[in-house]
Amino acid sequence: MQTTESPLNAKIALVAGATRGAGRAIAVELGRAGATVYVTGRTTRTRVSEVGRAGETIEQTAELVTAAGGTGIAVPTDHLEEDQVRALVERIDAEQGRLDILVNNMWGGNYLLDFEKKMWDIDLARGMRMIDLGVRTHIITASLALPLLVRNPGGLVVEVTDGNAETNKGLRANFYYDLAKNGPIRMAFILGEDLKQVGCGAVAVSPGFIRSEEMLDTFGLTEETWREGIARTPGWELSESPVYLARGVAALVADPERARWNGRSFVSAELARAYGTTDSDGSRPDFWSYDEAKNAGKDPRPEDHR
Repeated sequence: MQTTESPLNAKIALVAGATRGAGRAIAVELGRAGATVYVTGRTTRTRVSEVGRAGETIEQTAELVTAAGGTGIAVPTDHLEEDQVRALVERIDAEQGRLDILVNNMWGGNYLLDFEKKMWDIDLARGMRMIDLGVRTHIITASLALPLLVRNPGGLVVEVTDGNAETNKGLRANFYYDLAKNGPIRMAFILGEDLKQVGCGAVAVSPGFIRSEEMLDTFGLTEETWREGIARTPGWELSESPVYLARGVAALVADPERARWNGRSFVSAELARAYGTTDSDGSRPDFWSYDEAKNAGKDPRPEDHR
């Protein structure tokens, strides 16, 4: 139940790409803080996207937002279709008259990932689909939603990606994935420069080794049994649930002094240190620092990175 003490009471959020994983968790945590949250995606109870996961829908996400104390509103939207995004923004304007938080979390391209392949060995259509899903969706949504968001000072854009400006200095997987995941980081920086002139801002955020529904299924585990994977998957003990990033994002959004972060990019562990947030089990995993130590030729102990 919303109360006047809820930090995001009366705030209107759009979490674009909220079907599952980090997007769903962020939507729920924004709702827990009192926000009205519009949740979008391509998988509904009557239609499944190319990702092929019928068990996770935007209707479920909206119900979870409401159960957490906010107001969840599901709007089926393909964020590559300008007319659909424009209609979404017009609906938010008609129903709420404002937009305070835009979370760009569109992706759904994991099935396209070819690790360590040269650019010219990757099918062009396959690579460009990755760019469409990870960058073009974000650009279309920002372009059409920002005129509503900038009507009021304090608006915030949150770009969700994989890694931050420091972790992504090296090559990420392959040419197309690298561009798809670094694009939102640059978007946050560039948008931050524009938005600060009208009293708004932008940041980019990333989970670490995230235990999304898709990842758990890949390893044949559940959130209740995930620790069984530690013995067979290096670094798995430093994996994190989607709640970890979501709690950090909700804390950042509610921070009255969040303008100091404008244009920057953060991983979940950095948000945890800044705001004192934890994962659902009370831990604070930092997979990125562990990975950095391994890449430097060290033999890090996982327990030193929690």
